[in-house]
Amino acid sequence: MHTESSQTIQCEQCLTVVALPALAHRQRAVCPNCGHTLLTYRRHQNDNVFALAFSALVFLALSLPFNFLSFRSSGIQHQIALPDSFITLFNEDYLSLAIITGAATVIFPGLVLLGMLVLSHCRHRDIHRPFVKHIFFWVKALLPWSMAEIFLVGTLVSLIKISSMADISIGLSFYAFIGFAICMTACIIQFDSNRFALWLFGEVPSPKPLTPAGASVSIQRTWALLITATLLYIPANLLPIMHTEMFGRDEPSTIIGGAITLWESGDYPVALIIIIASVFIPVAKIVVLAWLNLTVQRGLEKRARIRTRFYQIIEGVGRWSMIDVFVVAILVALVQLGNTFSIYPGPAALAFCAVVFVTMVAAMTFDTRLIWQNRK
Repeated sequence: MHTESSQTIQCEQCLTVVALPALAHRQRAVCPNCGHTLLTYRRHQNDNVFALAFSALVFLALSLPFNFLSFRSSGIQHQIALPDSFITLFNEDYLSLAIITGAATVIFPGLVLLGMLVLSHCRHRDIHRPFVKHIFFWVKALLPWSMAEIFLVGTLVSLIKISSMADISIGLSFYAFIGFAICMTACIIQFDSNRFALWLFGEVPSPKPLTPAGASVSIQRTWALLITATLLYIPANLLPIMHTEMFGRDEPSTIIGGAITLWESGDYPVALIIIIASVFIPVAKIVVLAWLNLTVQRGLEKRARIRTRFYQIIEGVGRWSMIDVFVVAILVALVQLGNTFSIYPGPAALAFCAVVFVTMVAAMTFDTRLIWQNRK
């Protein structure tokens, strides 16, 4: 079904009111002012969301009970299922990290997929019950915190890091998790929250009016979160993110130290991934958000579209800094051979995880409408 040309939508990033055109297959409507995507159209979009969400949930269920990875060194073998990575962190007294990893990789993605499944079913049947609106809002809220694809990349990085030290075997659950991550990513691409909002409410709900008091609160909260992230980033880089114990000897490793070791050993792609995800992206996000917050605080009017584009980029890539945290979670769960060879989480793991989360909240707190309010 094509979008009626008489419908209008207000851009959530610059408040421009746009008349929606009739869209053809694989077309999208973008805001002419700031370039933000307003609506997309694909044939059988709702059916695709239902099929992909169902498939992803099946793959998720299959990724939990079976062998995920096996690790063999010095004649000793250790194998884990996916939930073991969270249980091991819990047993090592890293309850917060265990909860965060489990929630971001299994619980939140599962809830998001279940919500999309219900929404697509209700839309197909044209069911407008009050609970459908609640499901719609919590799906939107949980989407940024669902990181299954990032966990998959982190797992691959961890396997490369230890492949020279031992024999690694991949279990059935690992292949199921790959299917889960692919289907979920495809489902998110197909899912258009504004199109579901048009079906649910007859329009896309307009954001709350931007008042001077609300603008001041947004600026102050963003500054507070950025200062917190900066302070947390210091111990996240100075303290060890994990400890490697080999034959009773403890070898602590920091984020940058681990990247340097990978580079020296010739694993250049993996070293670059760690440097970009764990060093460049967090620093760039803090610097860019600080710059944006300063420009709106001073009422800068120029280059509004460029500043909005910078915001969109850092908001999109910020979650990928979690790769290093997931690498630690997998290695801690997999490499447990007693005094012979074991890996334990370091204090920097939780600090760095907090940096990622605080910067994500800072990006959510920053109101992009402030970029446009002073533009003539």
